[in-house]
Amino acid sequence: MNQKRVLAIHDISCFGRCSLTVALPIISAAGIECTVIPTAVLSTHTGGFTGFTYRDLTDDIRPIVKHWKTLNLEFDAVYTGFLGSFEQIDIVVETIDALRKDGMLVVVDPCMADNGTLYKTFPENFPHGMLKLCGRADVIMPNITEACFLLGEEYVEGPYKKEWIESLLVKLGRIGSGRVILTGVHFDDSDLGAAAYDAATGKVEYAFHRTIPGYYHGTGDVFGSATVAALMSGCSLGEACSVAVDFTARSILRTYDAGTDVRFGVNFEAGIPKLVKDLGL
Repeated sequence: MNQKRVLAIHDISCFGRCSLTVALPIISAAGIECTVIPTAVLSTHTGGFTGFTYRDLTDDIRPIVKHWKTLNLEFDAVYTGFLGSFEQIDIVVETIDALRKDGMLVVVDPCMADNGTLYKTFPENFPHGMLKLCGRADVIMPNITEACFLLGEEYVEGPYKKEWIESLLVKLGRIGSGRVILTGVHFDDSDLGAAAYDAATGKVEYAFHRTIPGYYHGTGDVFGSATVAALMSGCSLGEACSVAVDFTARSILRTYDAGTDVRFGVNFEAGIPKLVKDLGL
Protein backbone atom coordinates (compact mmCIF):
# COMPACT_ATOMS: atom_id res chain seq x y z
CA MET A 1 0.00 0.00 0.00
CA ASN A 2 1.31 3.45 -0.91
CA GLN A 3 2.26 5.71 1.97
CA LYS A 4 -0.14 8.61 2.45
CA ARG A 5 1.14 12.15 2.08
CA VAL A 6 -0.10 15.23 3.95
CA LEU A 7 0.81 18.82 3.13
CA ALA A 8 0.94 20.99 6.26
CA ILE A 9 0.73 24.75 5.65
CA HIS A 10 1.73 26.50 8.88
CA ASP A 11 4.41 28.79 10.27
CA ILE A 12 7.69 27.64 11.78
CA SER A 13 8.29 28.88 15.30
CA CYS A 14 11.92 27.97 15.94
CA PHE A 15 11.30 27.66 19.68
CA GLY A 16 8.08 26.87 21.50
CA ARG A 17 6.28 23.73 20.36
CA CYS A 18 3.53 24.70 17.90
CA SER A 19 2.68 24.81 14.21
CA LEU A 20 5.08 22.84 11.99
CA THR A 21 7.36 21.73 14.83
CA VAL A 22 4.29 19.93 16.20
CA ALA A 23 2.62 18.84 12.96
CA LEU A 24 5.71 17.20 11.47
CA PRO A 25 6.46 14.74 14.30
CA ILE A 26 2.84 13.88 15.16
CA ILE A 27 1.68 13.23 11.61
CA SER A 28 4.92 11.42 10.72
CA ALA A 29 4.56 9.17 13.78
CA ALA A 30 1.34 7.86 12.26
CA GLY A 31 3.33 6.56 9.31
CA ILE A 32 2.24 9.43 7.07
CA GLU A 33 4.64 11.48 4.96
CA CYS A 34 4.35 15.08 6.11
CA THR A 35 5.49 17.72 3.63
CA VAL A 36 5.38 21.42 4.42
CA ILE A 37 4.84 24.91 3.13
CA PRO A 38 6.02 27.36 5.81
CA THR A 39 3.98 30.57 5.93
CA ALA A 40 6.37 32.50 8.17
CA VAL A 41 9.48 31.93 10.29
CA LEU A 42 9.54 33.21 13.87
CA SER A 43 12.28 32.93 16.48
CA THR A 44 9.55 31.94 18.98
CA HIS A 45 5.78 31.83 18.85
CA THR A 46 3.98 35.01 19.85
CA GLY A 47 2.34 33.78 23.05
CA GLY A 48 4.10 35.11 26.11
CA PHE A 49 7.36 35.99 24.36
CA THR A 50 8.53 39.48 23.46
CA GLY A 51 11.20 40.62 21.02
CA PHE A 52 10.64 37.70 18.67
CA THR A 53 11.76 37.86 15.04
CA TYR A 54 9.21 37.41 12.25
CA ARG A 55 9.80 36.75 8.56
CA ASP A 56 6.78 36.66 6.26
CA LEU A 57 7.09 33.98 3.56
CA THR A 58 4.12 35.05 1.44
CA ASP A 59 6.28 35.55 -1.66
CA ASP A 60 7.70 32.02 -1.41
CA ILE A 61 4.46 30.03 -1.51
CA ARG A 62 3.51 30.36 -5.18
CA PRO A 63 7.02 29.46 -6.46
CA ILE A 64 7.04 26.36 -4.22
CA VAL A 65 3.69 25.19 -5.60
CA LYS A 66 4.72 26.03 -9.18
CA HIS A 67 7.80 23.82 -8.82
CA TRP A 68 5.76 21.02 -7.29
CA LYS A 69 3.36 21.10 -10.23
CA THR A 70 6.28 20.40 -12.59
CA LEU A 71 7.01 17.31 -10.49
CA ASN A 72 3.38 16.11 -10.62
CA LEU A 73 3.31 15.75 -6.85
CA GLU A 74 0.06 14.53 -5.31
CA PHE A 75 -1.24 14.85 -1.77
CA ASP A 76 -3.81 12.84 0.16
CA ALA A 77 -4.56 15.73 2.50
CA VAL A 78 -3.86 19.41 3.05
CA TYR A 79 -3.84 20.74 6.62
CA THR A 80 -3.68 24.50 7.09
CA GLY A 81 -2.99 26.49 10.25
CA PHE A 82 -1.40 29.85 11.04
CA LEU A 83 -1.06 32.08 7.98
CA GLY A 84 1.52 34.84 7.87
CA SER A 85 -0.60 37.50 6.17
CA PHE A 86 -4.07 38.29 4.86
CA GLU A 87 -2.77 37.84 1.31
CA GLN A 88 -1.89 34.24 2.11
CA ILE A 89 -5.56 33.30 2.43
CA ASP A 90 -6.12 33.61 -1.33
CA ILE A 91 -2.75 32.02 -2.06
CA VAL A 92 -3.59 28.98 0.08
CA VAL A 93 -7.01 28.73 -1.59
CA GLU A 94 -5.19 28.75 -4.96
CA THR A 95 -2.82 26.08 -3.66
CA ILE A 96 -5.66 23.80 -2.59
CA ASP A 97 -7.40 24.25 -5.94
CA ALA A 98 -4.15 23.58 -7.83
CA LEU A 99 -3.37 20.40 -5.90
CA ARG A 100 -6.93 19.09 -5.56
CA LYS A 101 -7.50 15.50 -6.62
CA ASP A 102 -10.31 13.02 -6.00
CA GLY A 103 -10.39 11.96 -2.37
CA MET A 104 -7.98 14.63 -1.11
CA LEU A 105 -8.93 15.70 2.41
CA VAL A 106 -8.71 19.40 3.27
CA VAL A 107 -8.56 20.25 6.98
CA VAL A 108 -8.56 23.93 7.97
CA ASP A 109 -7.69 25.21 11.41
CA PRO A 110 -8.77 28.87 11.12
CA CYS A 111 -5.98 29.89 13.46
CA MET A 112 -6.63 33.57 14.16
CA ALA A 113 -8.08 34.16 17.64
CA ASP A 114 -8.48 32.93 21.21
CA ASN A 115 -10.04 34.04 24.47
CA GLY A 116 -12.43 36.38 22.68
CA THR A 117 -9.70 38.31 20.86
CA LEU A 118 -8.31 38.33 17.32
CA TYR A 119 -4.54 37.81 17.21
CA LYS A 120 -2.72 41.15 17.03
CA THR A 121 -0.93 40.19 13.81
CA PHE A 122 -4.21 40.08 11.86
CA PRO A 123 -6.41 42.90 10.47
CA GLU A 124 -10.07 43.15 11.43
CA ASN A 125 -11.20 41.72 8.08
CA PHE A 126 -9.14 38.55 8.52
CA PRO A 127 -12.14 36.44 9.69
CA HIS A 128 -14.07 37.41 6.55
CA GLY A 129 -11.16 36.23 4.41
CA MET A 130 -10.85 33.04 6.45
CA LEU A 131 -14.45 32.18 5.52
CA LYS A 132 -13.29 31.69 1.93
CA LEU A 133 -10.60 29.22 3.00
CA CYS A 134 -13.00 27.38 5.31
CA GLY A 135 -15.35 27.08 2.34
CA ARG A 136 -12.76 24.86 0.64
CA ALA A 137 -12.46 22.56 3.66
CA ASP A 138 -13.75 19.07 4.26
CA VAL A 139 -13.22 19.58 8.00
CA ILE A 140 -12.87 22.86 9.89
CA MET A 141 -11.47 22.99 13.43
CA PRO A 142 -12.12 26.38 15.07
CA ASN A 143 -11.98 27.12 18.75
CA ILE A 144 -15.01 28.91 20.17
CA THR A 145 -13.52 32.38 19.70
CA GLU A 146 -12.74 31.62 16.05
CA ALA A 147 -16.22 30.18 15.56
CA CYS A 148 -17.75 33.41 16.82
CA PHE A 149 -15.57 35.51 14.51
CA LEU A 150 -16.43 33.31 11.52
CA LEU A 151 -20.14 33.55 12.25
CA GLY A 152 -20.18 37.21 13.30
CA GLU A 153 -21.52 36.27 16.72
CA GLU A 154 -20.69 37.79 20.07
CA TYR A 155 -18.11 35.80 22.02
CA VAL A 156 -19.39 34.22 25.22
CA GLU A 157 -17.20 32.92 28.04
CA GLY A 158 -17.90 29.42 29.33
CA PRO A 159 -19.20 27.27 30.81
CA TYR A 160 -21.56 26.95 27.86
CA LYS A 161 -25.05 25.66 27.32
CA LYS A 162 -25.30 22.58 25.14
CA GLU A 163 -27.95 24.23 22.98
CA TRP A 164 -25.64 27.16 22.18
CA ILE A 165 -22.71 24.90 21.29
CA GLU A 166 -24.87 22.83 18.97
CA SER A 167 -26.31 25.94 17.33
CA LEU A 168 -22.74 27.04 16.59
CA LEU A 169 -21.95 23.63 15.12
CA VAL A 170 -24.95 23.73 12.79
CA LYS A 171 -24.04 27.22 11.55
CA LEU A 172 -20.38 26.27 11.12
CA GLY A 173 -21.48 23.21 9.17
CA ARG A 174 -22.94 25.49 6.51
CA ILE A 175 -19.55 27.06 5.75
CA GLY A 176 -17.72 24.13 4.16
CA SER A 177 -18.60 20.53 3.48
CA GLY A 178 -20.39 20.19 6.80
CA ARG A 179 -17.87 18.49 9.07
CA VAL A 180 -16.75 20.47 12.10
CA ILE A 181 -14.67 19.92 15.22
CA LEU A 182 -15.16 22.71 17.76
CA THR A 183 -12.56 22.97 20.52
CA GLY A 184 -12.69 24.62 23.92
CA VAL A 185 -16.10 23.15 24.76
CA HIS A 186 -17.05 22.85 28.42
CA PHE A 187 -20.40 22.67 30.17
CA ASP A 188 -18.93 23.06 33.66
CA ASP A 189 -15.56 23.91 35.17
CA SER A 190 -14.49 20.31 35.76
CA ASP A 191 -14.17 19.10 32.15
CA LEU A 192 -12.85 20.54 28.89
CA GLY A 193 -12.93 19.08 25.41
CA ALA A 194 -14.31 19.26 21.90
CA ALA A 195 -17.41 18.53 19.84
CA ALA A 196 -17.53 16.83 16.44
CA TYR A 197 -20.43 17.49 14.07
CA ASP A 198 -21.37 16.06 10.70
CA ALA A 199 -24.09 18.00 8.89
CA ALA A 200 -24.85 15.02 6.66
CA THR A 201 -26.15 13.02 9.62
CA GLY A 202 -26.81 15.76 12.17
CA LYS A 203 -24.77 13.74 14.65
CA VAL A 204 -22.87 15.52 17.44
CA GLU A 205 -20.21 13.67 19.43
CA TYR A 206 -18.39 15.02 22.47
CA ALA A 207 -15.02 14.16 23.98
CA PHE A 208 -13.88 15.53 27.35
CA HIS A 209 -11.03 15.32 29.82
CA ARG A 210 -10.84 16.77 33.30
CA THR A 211 -9.72 20.40 33.27
CA ILE A 212 -6.03 20.98 34.01
CA PRO A 213 -5.06 24.33 35.57
CA GLY A 214 -3.23 26.87 33.43
CA TYR A 215 -3.08 28.08 29.82
CA TYR A 216 -0.75 26.10 27.57
CA HIS A 217 0.53 27.39 24.25
CA GLY A 218 0.45 25.26 21.11
CA THR A 219 -2.26 22.89 22.28
CA GLY A 220 -4.50 23.71 19.33
CA ASP A 221 -1.76 22.58 16.97
CA VAL A 222 -1.18 19.40 18.99
CA PHE A 223 -4.91 18.69 18.84
CA GLY A 224 -5.19 19.50 15.14
CA SER A 225 -2.18 17.41 14.16
CA ALA A 226 -3.45 14.42 16.15
CA THR A 227 -6.85 14.84 14.50
CA VAL A 228 -5.32 14.82 11.02
CA ALA A 229 -3.21 11.77 11.90
CA ALA A 230 -6.32 9.98 13.15
CA LEU A 231 -8.46 10.88 10.13
CA MET A 232 -5.73 9.73 7.76
CA SER A 233 -5.46 6.49 9.74
CA GLY A 234 -9.11 5.67 9.07
CA CYS A 235 -10.83 7.07 12.16
CA SER A 236 -14.28 8.61 11.90
CA LEU A 237 -14.69 12.28 12.76
CA GLY A 238 -15.92 11.47 16.27
CA GLU A 239 -13.17 8.90 16.84
CA ALA A 240 -10.51 11.35 15.65
CA CYS A 241 -11.87 14.01 18.00
CA SER A 242 -11.74 11.60 20.93
CA VAL A 243 -8.19 10.46 20.14
CA ALA A 244 -7.02 14.06 19.81
CA VAL A 245 -8.65 15.19 23.07
CA ASP A 246 -7.01 12.33 24.96
CA PHE A 247 -3.59 12.92 23.36
CA THR A 248 -3.70 16.67 23.98
CA ALA A 249 -4.94 16.37 27.55
CA ARG A 250 -2.23 13.85 28.44
CA SER A 251 0.37 16.18 26.90
CA ILE A 252 -0.91 19.07 29.02
CA LEU A 253 -1.01 16.95 32.17
CA ARG A 254 2.55 15.75 31.59
CA THR A 255 3.66 19.38 31.28
CA TYR A 256 1.67 20.48 34.32
CA ASP A 257 3.13 17.71 36.47
CA ALA A 258 6.66 18.67 35.40
CA GLY A 259 6.11 22.35 36.16
CA THR A 260 7.51 23.34 32.77
CA ASP A 261 7.27 26.94 31.55
CA VAL A 262 3.93 26.99 29.71
CA ARG A 263 5.38 29.18 26.97
CA PHE A 264 7.56 26.29 25.84
CA GLY A 265 4.58 24.23 24.69
CA VAL A 266 3.40 20.87 25.94
CA ASN A 267 5.27 17.58 26.17
CA PHE A 268 3.50 15.70 23.40
CA GLU A 269 6.62 13.73 22.45
CA ALA A 270 6.37 11.29 25.37
CA GLY A 271 2.78 10.50 24.37
CA ILE A 272 3.49 9.54 20.77
CA PRO A 273 3.86 5.77 21.46
CA LYS A 274 0.36 5.69 23.01
CA LEU A 275 -1.05 7.74 20.14
CA VAL A 276 0.35 5.27 17.64
CA LYS A 277 -1.18 2.41 19.64
CA ASP A 278 -4.55 4.19 19.86
CA LEU A 279 -4.51 4.56 16.08
CA GLY A 280 -3.99 0.81 15.74
CA LEU A 281 -0.66 1.20 13.98
